[in-house]
Amino acid sequence: MITIIGVALANRNETAVEFQSILTKYGCKIRTRLGLHASEKDVCLNSGIVLLEVPGDAAELIAELKEHWEVQTMKFE
Repeated sequence: MITIIGVALANRNETAVEFQSILTKYGCKIRTRLGLHASEKDVCLNSGIVLLEVPGDAAELIAELKEHWEVQTMKFE
């Protein structure tokens, strides 16, 4: 099973350290991490989306992320 987790980060600058700490805790379970945020020439918005690809059981990681952020998931068998 593969789980894709999408996390909406509304305050990237303020929550980056806490978010990175959680990703580090589960680092061996996360296969792929992709961060997306809008930016233009002179502007970098303080919101974004992080996509995580997790093989196997992702329930513990999802539960911890949901304590702090809006999370959506997709599971593939």
